[in-house]
Amino acid sequence: MKKFTGVIALFIFLFTNSYAQNRFISDSLDIYMENALKLWNIPGASVAVVKDGKIILAKGFGVKVMNSNDGIDENTLFMVASNTKAFTGTALSLLEYDKQISLDDRVLKWMPDFKMYDDRVTELVTIRDLLCHRLGLQTFQGDFINWSSNLSRKEIIDNFRNLKPVFDFRSRYGYCNAGFLTAGEIIPVVTGMTWDDFVTQKILIPLDMKRSSVDGNIMRSDKNTCKGHSIFLDTLKVVPYDAVNNLGPAASLCTSAKDIANWLIMLSDSGRYNGNKVMPYSVLAKTINPNITLGINQSPVFKGIKHIRTYGLGWQVEDYSGRLMVSHTGGVNGFVTSTCFLPEEKIGIAVFTNTDANYLYEALKYQIIDSYLNLPYRNYSNLFYGMFEPGNKEEVVNYKEKMAVVMQNQKPELSLDNYTGTFTNKAYGKINIRLTDDGLKIDFSRHPFLTGNLHYTSGNSFYCIYSHPGWGAKMIDFKVSEGKVKSVTIKVNDNIDFMEYEFEKTD
Repeated sequence: MKKFTGVIALFIFLFTNSYAQNRFISDSLDIYMENALKLWNIPGASVAVVKDGKIILAKGFGVKVMNSNDGIDENTLFMVASNTKAFTGTALSLLEYDKQISLDDRVLKWMPDFKMYDDRVTELVTIRDLLCHRLGLQTFQGDFINWSSNLSRKEIIDNFRNLKPVFDFRSRYGYCNAGFLTAGEIIPVVTGMTWDDFVTQKILIPLDMKRSSVDGNIMRSDKNTCKGHSIFLDTLKVVPYDAVNNLGPAASLCTSAKDIANWLIMLSDSGRYNGNKVMPYSVLAKTINPNITLGINQSPVFKGIKHIRTYGLGWQVEDYSGRLMVSHTGGVNGFVTSTCFLPEEKIGIAVFTNTDANYLYEALKYQIIDSYLNLPYRNYSNLFYGMFEPGNKEEVVNYKEKMAVVMQNQKPELSLDNYTGTFTNKAYGKINIRLTDDGLKIDFSRHPFLTGNLHYTSGNSFYCIYSHPGWGAKMIDFKVSEGKVKSVTIKVNDNIDFMEYEFEKTD
């Protein structure tokens, strides 16, 4: 009987040890990543996995910059963009725990000058509304103005009054970076500490996230960082780092696989790290409590596995194969990343990539989750690529079709100098269109690094190819009345903003 009991104990030990170590991670991940990086044309990636309060994996794959041999390691910094939002949600939840604020405080209580487009909405907006994207704006609305711009944090917040919401207040979800910025900027009003210092002192330092910084400029100064890459028309290019400090509470965190693993341990282990309670569980619980629904799962890939999607305070919260799954993604020009944890399984996963044109950062997350939950194996990298690639090919075809029209060298209805001048949008400010030897070009007052190169197609329409690959190529239209240009409508890459912005000619 003792012998049999020993066999059972050995089996239990081997099973639980295998479960913690994970056969996919130990036996298959390296070759999986080698194939996936090649398939997606990704120079490099970094992966962190935690289980039961311990780091199972913190590892880099590939290289920091294309066409180099400079490998990524567990300490290499990536821009993780909107994965910053959970840090801001946690910081404000902590202030509520300390009875310094209520998440249901009206924003006007702390920011008397705050103003939305509609005065009635201004009176009602709470901190919670800012943190769960229910302001009535369309997803990404205003990011054309704010993203990587020369606007200050205060100017971005003040500009809410010029953004006309697409939806009714609290009627539906609309992802809003400026909302998170506004919420984060309540912290200095309440505590006297900047958002940057508060997050560093209350979260990064207690979690030994020594490589991490909420100052995006670290990517330019630190020696162990990745370059970001964009794919434009099947060509991979290094792109400049986005300047996102002005949106800090929404987007400015830079971190590594090893550092983010500590954050994931704390999240997946009820606020504990290294055996110590560094965050009250009730603080974390508030951040994952749903505040608005995003709808039901529409993807056939996860039919029967995922159902209802909701949003907490900087986290997307949903079910996955009968478990609670808490996750978020982040994207800046050059990088897409994801973080995720399953609290009931005490699992945490982060995947960082140094291109902005892939879904490996999500595919690998599901690959690892399925391996821990013993779900049937599906190669998510190949599966997602099969869904992504047709859209990429369509974009290339669309570009070639537009350029074929451009190459016909048709003459515009008006001489080109009629399209020049200063144009103004109340929310954005000014753009200037000038005539050069190479044709018409747009200069953007809020984005001095950016130029739009205009190529005539037909009527009063031009194909605008932006100087930064991340901003894409879009058709723009001039409105003409009685032979005079009255306005121009500007559109940029959907990854930045879905909206169109009309600029009226002012000279």
